[in-house]
Amino acid sequence: MGWSRQLKLLFSLSLVLLLLPINAGFVLANEKLLIPMGHSIGIKMDLSGVFVTNDVMLEKDVWLKAGDLIEKVDNVSIQKLEGFEKSVSNTHNLQKISMQILRDVEIVQIQSSSEAVKRLLPFLKDRTEGTGTLTYVDPEKGTYGALGHQIIDSAFNSPPSFTDGSIYLSKIGQIRKSMPGNPGYKISSIVKDEHILGSIKKNGVYGIFGTWNKAYKQVLAEPLEIMQPSTVKEGEAEIYTTVKGTEVESFSIQITNVEKDQFHFTLTDTKLLETTGGILQGMSGSPVIQNGKFAGAVTHMFVDEPEKGAALFLSTMRTGEQ
Repeated sequence: MGWSRQLKLLFSLSLVLLLLPINAGFVLANEKLLIPMGHSIGIKMDLSGVFVTNDVMLEKDVWLKAGDLIEKVDNVSIQKLEGFEKSVSNTHNLQKISMQILRDVEIVQIQSSSEAVKRLLPFLKDRTEGTGTLTYVDPEKGTYGALGHQIIDSAFNSPPSFTDGSIYLSKIGQIRKSMPGNPGYKISSIVKDEHILGSIKKNGVYGIFGTWNKAYKQVLAEPLEIMQPSTVKEGEAEIYTTVKGTEVESFSIQITNVEKDQFHFTLTDTKLLETTGGILQGMSGSPVIQNGKFAGAVTHMFVDEPEKGAALFLSTMRTGEQ
């Protein structure tokens, strides 16, 4: 993300979002006021087809590559994994199956036995999932922003091509603590699949953005003014995040360095450090508040010093929604 000072193997703190209710009392004339969130969220994105997750050899010298999109099986268009399964389930094991593959921008035709093609199933996906933290809700526009960075699918090492996506309230069940050289993470689960907090309309460099569904309960703060980067200073601040259940809590930090594109901070809250050992994967998107204003969102951690991290200015993150 072009940080001016190199972070040692910065881990994108994967998907975690939070919810909040929007009502007439939150509708403000000043669109510069945003509600800081901090909730843990589950993320589900429906991919634009059936993709191969690993390099797989079907037969001698016949390979599928990670990221290949299966467009057709025996001239039948494939949109979902269940469609692929249906196309190959009734074929004889020795029967040849033809597949049309989109590899980068090239169309590739592949033929292999039905037996070999059926073995592909564990290496195919039509959905990507993850966790993260909800950053803000815009009560006037009915939109949200989360994560502060782009979702990169680990199977493809690139942003996933998706047709639809949703965020859900997530409950933290366990914490694996961060240690120097070994980032920790949250173990979480979606509270209710049928309760969608919002839709995902954009997966951009500064986070995921979409429409808010007027969901959920109380938050830690009323809508706050967006802090301009020039007014963010070294000194005390706080982050809102979730480390147990669905409860959002405030924890103290110290902003240690303010740069052109980001600011660095150190966790100083002893309760948080005892619980997590430092920043966790999944905290990405946690709001940063300074002097009663909304300064930014946590985006990265220093792997060798997990109590230290970096944050994106909220004004920069907001440009990603446009």
